[in-house]
Amino acid sequence: MHEPIKTEVLIIGAGLTGLTTAFYLKKAGIPFRIVEKAGHVGGVIRTFREQGFVYEAGPNTGVVGNPEVVELFEELAGRCTLEIANPDAKRRLIWKGGRWHALPSGPISAVFTPLFTLKDKFRILGEPFRKKGTNPNEHLSEMVKRRLGRSFLDYAVDPFVSGVYAGDPRYLVPRYALPKLYQLEQDYGSFVRGAIQKAKQPRDECTKKATREVFSAEGGLGSLINALADSVGRENIVLNCSEITITPDNGQYTLKASMGGEPLAVTAPCVASTVGGYVFPGLYPFLTETEVAPFRDMKYAPVVQVILGFKHWRGMNLNAFGGLVPTKENKNFLGALFTSSFFKQRAPEDGALISVFMGGIKRPEIYGMSDEDLLATLEKEFVWMMGLKRGFSPDMVQIYRYKRAIPQYGEDTGIRLEMIEALQEKYPGLILAGNIRDGIGMADRIKQGRMIATQLAGVG
Repeated sequence: MHEPIKTEVLIIGAGLTGLTTAFYLKKAGIPFRIVEKAGHVGGVIRTFREQGFVYEAGPNTGVVGNPEVVELFEELAGRCTLEIANPDAKRRLIWKGGRWHALPSGPISAVFTPLFTLKDKFRILGEPFRKKGTNPNEHLSEMVKRRLGRSFLDYAVDPFVSGVYAGDPRYLVPRYALPKLYQLEQDYGSFVRGAIQKAKQPRDECTKKATREVFSAEGGLGSLINALADSVGRENIVLNCSEITITPDNGQYTLKASMGGEPLAVTAPCVASTVGGYVFPGLYPFLTETEVAPFRDMKYAPVVQVILGFKHWRGMNLNAFGGLVPTKENKNFLGALFTSSFFKQRAPEDGALISVFMGGIKRPEIYGMSDEDLLATLEKEFVWMMGLKRGFSPDMVQIYRYKRAIPQYGEDTGIRLEMIEALQEKYPGLILAGNIRDGIGMADRIKQGRMIATQLAGVG
């Protein structure tokens, strides 16, 4: 039996949220332990090196959507370095009518793009004058059609949602999934007018750090994870734990688990949970059926990531961030990131590293395909769409499957958020976090982790 552990904060999950929480707790001098079921830190964030390629299993990039991202890297200086995507590869490509088209980046390109109908191009001139929506649970598809038109939904928003959420705009609710977009309409009555007004607002030095640029860490996102793990102290992280349960008892929480076949017990007055809602029934046996249901029943997108490495690329020009495929085009993959085009040293010179994403909410059956069938399905479209002159002959292929890759923020999100508040009030010291709330991006995870640590430091 392992020696019982007593600490101030018990963190469940050694992913980006858990590690960030621990990092700021340590800075505040608050003792903690992280308990993780896997044998490694970082959750799905992992960086690998093979045959001259540096690739990611899990998230490939993040967006500097808040100052907390930059500030975390600043505080980790010397351990890892923020890498901003090459600005020359900012183009986003959208597939339509048998070829790739660049998503408009300004008024002139928006006028001449074939992605949107002439009717909708004129329609956008009236967007600032349309009434704002009154249904807080309006689906994203309805909001976009109402304000911008059908072609903007089909060839801008739909592929964007596929690329970020692997989701369906007919299911997602902007108030939860895209709160900044929702607030533009609510606060200013218009996307266009709101964007203009926001751009005019003065920004302090802290706010200016939120540049919206695409980021990674030099050498891969694993560098960020390792820097965090080293900073918090790997002796404070307990890996390879199974059969984890947590129960409250007289102002304390007791975790029981098995580690290496031996019982483990950790006691703390505070638990910060950063894991997926689908594990709640087993993790928190003290919750009632009503209390656990909003988490157990969360909808997740199943995603397959196919990583392709070419030592000598003989296809289309990859001077872009990547390409997205609208649902209307009826293809078998959601999109592809041209990783070696916007991050340094990810592929041999003259080569290419491409991450292809398949499946998602609309094509869940792809997740269950065998590797052989998956690659055969991809090959039929990839060779033609990517202009490969020598057929499908990658030098490296890696396939990763994520049954519950991305939570979908639909109408039920409101019920889940209400339950989180109710449970945290009912069980003082219990913090329910992770991507069950506050967004799905890496920037969201970093911000949330810091927020939790600040909250606990204030309480302490």
